[in-house]
Amino acid sequence: MEISSKENTHFFSNNTILPVDRSSFKSESSASKEKQSCCGGIKIFLGALSFVYFAKALSGSYLKSTITQIERRFDIPSSLVGVIDGSFEIGNLLIIILVSYFGAKLHRPRIIGAGCLIMSAGTFLIAMPQFFMGRYRYERFPSTINSTVSISPCLQDKSQPPLSALEKSHAKINAGCEKEAGSSMWIYVLLGNLLRGIGETPIQPLGITYIDDYAIEENAALYIGCVQTVAIIGPIFGFLLGSLCAKLYVDIGFVDLDSITITHKDAQWVGAWWLGYLIAGAISVLAGIPFWFLPKHLPKPENRKDSSTSSEQSKFITEDNKEQHKSYQQQVKIAEMAKDFLPSLKNLFGNPVYILYLCASIIQFNSLIGMVTYKPKYIEQQYGQSSSKTNFVIGLINIPAVAFGIFSGGLIMKKFRINVLGAAKLSLGSSFFGYLLLLSLFAMGCENSEVAGLTVSYHGTKQTTDYEQDLFSECNSGCLCSKDDWDPICGENGVTYISACLAGCQASNGSGKNTVFFNCSCVGTLESPSRSSSAVVGPCQKGNECPKMFLYFLVVSVITSYTLSVGGTPGYILLLRCIKPHLKSFALGIYTLAIRVLAGIPAPVYFGVAIDTTCLKWGSKRCGGRGACRLYDSSALRYVYLGLTLVLGTVSIFFSVAVLWVLRKRSSLQEETLSSNGERGTCGTKSRKDNFVNSDHLIQTTYWPEKETRL
Repeated sequence: MEISSKENTHFFSNNTILPVDRSSFKSESSASKEKQSCCGGIKIFLGALSFVYFAKALSGSYLKSTITQIERRFDIPSSLVGVIDGSFEIGNLLIIILVSYFGAKLHRPRIIGAGCLIMSAGTFLIAMPQFFMGRYRYERFPSTINSTVSISPCLQDKSQPPLSALEKSHAKINAGCEKEAGSSMWIYVLLGNLLRGIGETPIQPLGITYIDDYAIEENAALYIGCVQTVAIIGPIFGFLLGSLCAKLYVDIGFVDLDSITITHKDAQWVGAWWLGYLIAGAISVLAGIPFWFLPKHLPKPENRKDSSTSSEQSKFITEDNKEQHKSYQQQVKIAEMAKDFLPSLKNLFGNPVYILYLCASIIQFNSLIGMVTYKPKYIEQQYGQSSSKTNFVIGLINIPAVAFGIFSGGLIMKKFRINVLGAAKLSLGSSFFGYLLLLSLFAMGCENSEVAGLTVSYHGTKQTTDYEQDLFSECNSGCLCSKDDWDPICGENGVTYISACLAGCQASNGSGKNTVFFNCSCVGTLESPSRSSSAVVGPCQKGNECPKMFLYFLVVSVITSYTLSVGGTPGYILLLRCIKPHLKSFALGIYTLAIRVLAGIPAPVYFGVAIDTTCLKWGSKRCGGRGACRLYDSSALRYVYLGLTLVLGTVSIFFSVAVLWVLRKRSSLQEETLSSNGERGTCGTKSRKDNFVNSDHLIQTTYWPEKETRL
């Protein structure tokens, strides 16, 4: 409105003094049309890019929500699931240098559109094993599967082999055994996630620079902020979609649901994990369509065509002018660039603040990535919650807390005009209090479920010896049972038994979920050994205190997520303000590369390996071999999961303290220099308004790699 009013005033003032100049009128009208087309084009690109950010954040967070579903469906350990999760970062790293270098020289919108197609292809590939590996088969005794064959749970007839042995002998004879068991189909999930990483690569660097090049100077920061805000909404819908799909049975539409004898609370339950990937893939395809119709270049705004105060990024982007391009090629040779690379790298790594902050960030991201990747599993195993409820809670409570924390950090920096030293203090305080709150979660755990032969003996005492030797007792010595089966039943004494056979049950009544077992000799040994008791299908619920502990966990978890997120923006401001201006882009590239290679890839793997050590009962594949874990030691899982997170976080805090010490030392030296000659250093700790105004990097730095899915 202000621009148009000024133009009208200028026009009428000229009209009163001189006759109307038609050429000037045409030029002004053409300029206004060009401005309108520029604004319209950049807004269309902004809407399309926001939708793409939403799509990639949704698919990334949905993968996190299906970690336990994939583990059970393919019968693989947590360590292998960690490798699958880290394959996204590997795919991203494969082409990030090529995309960053050649992307700006080519048609950026179409490259983003091609990336969306690759990302959707990878998402569809993840879901494909569902249609090739046959129906999901869980361990159940025939009497619970509407069987017409009458078989006693306790196979006392010596001539009748155990059911598990029959199944395994038939499975080994079957030529399609490997395919049926899905022993290697998880490779398609890994390759699909790898493709997702490749497709996602051009979205951020090319999309942000396109906005920065063609948006009005004062609007660029607002547009980038809008894109990042929409990106935070994606994980909310991703986890809610995961919650919905986890309630649906994996083979919905392919089998009769009335014949399913397990519920979504069972350890063997697998939800319709593949359905969400089909939805996410379709959204990625739709998000990429507009980019194929956007131009390679938009007309630049008038105030940026001849502006000498453009942003730092635009200073390093060459204009699309052939003569300038040729002269640039003649002036800058590859040898000269190579000579400048090593001194720049030496200069960067010679900065103690940068090196210390880089080390602190790498260790902290190891902590956060591992914690968030296995958070659904921890909630399920520690508090006995279903996958559906776990994903719902994370999507509706934790993710908004992270978003609010990031916003609060930026707001605090702007409102109080915090300088570099203050940013270091705020980042350190956020990490310190966040991990201090995390320490309280050690007291908010649940006791192990009482499982006969694993956590308690058949006589009611806590287990202390090798659990496999204690699965058999005098009460089930007359039964032909397999220690590899996992078909839990709940005795009326509140104890879970691995199978009806190991519970010594002699008869059953009913079918499916309503099956009731009678004359269970082991169930009656805990309270009244002379009386045999009954049991029902499914494991027993955890103790009465567990739901209350889960509520406490949720409250502390939300506060912890918010507290840790507050320090994200100040940390990035600290990173950029203590680096020479011409090294900022290079420093950010090294930072992103280090986080992905040293945190994004290894953290899920070694967290998974550590979690696997707490398993009490492993499942067995139909073709032999160890499958997915069925039961974890709750206490050991809590100490390993929280302990590893806390140890890494504590180490990162020590590096943050070192950063603060170096900055204070620099501050004292600069104050002495200022007192003598009045000069001000690049990392001055006094408040400056210029640090917070008209800075494109300040807005960009509120985003860290895959922030919306990791926290």
